[in-house]
Amino acid sequence: MTNKRRDDLGLRRLLGQEMLPWLVAAMAFLAALSIGGAMEAQAVSWHWQAGAARSATVLVPNPDLPLARQGDGPETTRFDAVLRALRPNQHLAQVRPLGPEEIGRLLRPWLGAATDPRNLHLPGVIALRLDNDSVDLGKLNMDVAAVAPGASVEGHNAWIGRLLNLASTLEACAFAVLALVTLVAVAVVVAATRSGLAARRETIDIVHGLGAPDRYIAARFARRIAASAGLGGLLGTLAALPVLFGLAVLSAPFLDGGGMAVPHRLADVPPLLAAVPALPVVTALLSYLTAQSTVRRWLRSLP
Repeated sequence: MTNKRRDDLGLRRLLGQEMLPWLVAAMAFLAALSIGGAMEAQAVSWHWQAGAARSATVLVPNPDLPLARQGDGPETTRFDAVLRALRPNQHLAQVRPLGPEEIGRLLRPWLGAATDPRNLHLPGVIALRLDNDSVDLGKLNMDVAAVAPGASVEGHNAWIGRLLNLASTLEACAFAVLALVTLVAVAVVVAATRSGLAARRETIDIVHGLGAPDRYIAARFARRIAASAGLGGLLGTLAALPVLFGLAVLSAPFLDGGGMAVPHRLADVPPLLAAVPALPVVTALLSYLTAQSTVRRWLRSLP
């Protein structure tokens, strides 16, 4: 126990007053935000891709116009005819017509609350949930048009592609920031180590001249640097947790309409849960290795 508390190089007084923990805390804070942003962007893109790939929308212009009667059959509107043709389709898990109230809620952000969608002569809208990703939307579009000319089926492939491009860009930016933060953190540790070496040059020369091996001196510096950096990593990670929690709350409506609780939502992103708490350990280990390498190179340059 006594040997572990020895400070024959005088590092405790020197490095304890450095700004290293606070600088590393800032780096860890930015790293946690980068990891959290990348994971949230990935989760949103996966969720939307899974949902949009199995959904489509049927638009029926002039939905209330009656179709020509077939013999003595009852009169039916274009919208009802399309709806009746879609429901027996075994490849459709759900066929749901959207009423005027629901269409009004969807258009309210663009048209305002005072606009009545029933006065806009909008097409009839039917939301489809596909049974699998391999449903032929082209054939389904021809079937719908045959029942009510002008009706069409719109998939979401274009929006999926744009969303994936956006998510990939956000992930790339987040990991670029993470790489930059890592390089800056390494530079800060190198600077702190060299500053400590320069300040204790005479003591190190004496200890080194008395036969202390390089690994002993390097280990002393590396442990002290790693402890300071680990403390900074812990502080930065703790400071980032409320921000990541807020990020999860903001992203929840894009994942499930806001109905899922946040703790359950976070459990769906294991990389986020694994990477962020590990930041203090990774920071301390990276600082230890960086300090070891810096001290050993410096000692080899001594006459």
